[in-house]
Amino acid sequence: MEEEKKRVFVEKKSLKVADQYMGLLTLNRPKELNPLDWSTVKEVYRVLEDLAGDKSVRVIAITGAGKAFSAGGDMKGYLTLMKDEVNFKSFLNDMCSMCKFMGTLAQPIIALVNGYCVAGGIELLLACDFAYAATSAKIGDGHANFGQVGGGGSNVRLPRWIFPQRARELLFTGRLLNAQEALEWGIVNRVVPDDKLLEAGLEFANEVASKSPLGVKVIKEICNRGINMELDDALHLEILECHHYCLTSFDCHEGLLAFSEKRQPKFEGR
Repeated sequence: MEEEKKRVFVEKKSLKVADQYMGLLTLNRPKELNPLDWSTVKEVYRVLEDLAGDKSVRVIAITGAGKAFSAGGDMKGYLTLMKDEVNFKSFLNDMCSMCKFMGTLAQPIIALVNGYCVAGGIELLLACDFAYAATSAKIGDGHANFGQVGGGGSNVRLPRWIFPQRARELLFTGRLLNAQEALEWGIVNRVVPDDKLLEAGLEFANEVASKSPLGVKVIKEICNRGINMELDDALHLEILECHHYCLTSFDCHEGLLAFSEKRQPKFEGR
């Protein structure tokens, strides 16, 4: 249990709004370039469940200790795991379940990508709502370089995240992009110096902290569910969610009153 605790380091970073925080989850095995082995996946899932239930946490950020965000799975461990039909399938299911769970959280999740972000690393990035990259970042799928096939979402999510043609190029070649290329290809939203990466995450979190927690939750739900629907179905979902939110939430009407009274709204997340 003590070893599992060391795999992931969690802290709450104070924001400008009183009693509001950014939950910072750091993959914490820097000597091994933060591999996403089965134990780490389970620990990340557990930490995310804890942060999801903490209403004071407005944004979740994920990063890696040392020279990597995550260089992928445990290649040495796979020598044994990939011979075990039952456990390997369970590992893949747990990885995919964790990534899917991330899309259902009320809080926006941002990947703060430092150094290598490969294979399982990019699968974790793609499960976040978006990503910022440090100038040191090297981002790609990489499975093909060692005869592997991604099982945590890279083959499915990457073509939906960027142009499918570009996704295929990365998947087929195993090529790693530098930070500027990843920005140009649409994998990350910003590139900042390594020593400014956390600051960039906090800047985003402070913007979100001034918004309605319930409103942000509803927006994320519509975005993440709607993107996988037919357009007409997605638009119908948006109508239903908007109608319910506007008619039933305190925060919606508080925003309207604040606008009419020329003051800052005081949202309560309900």
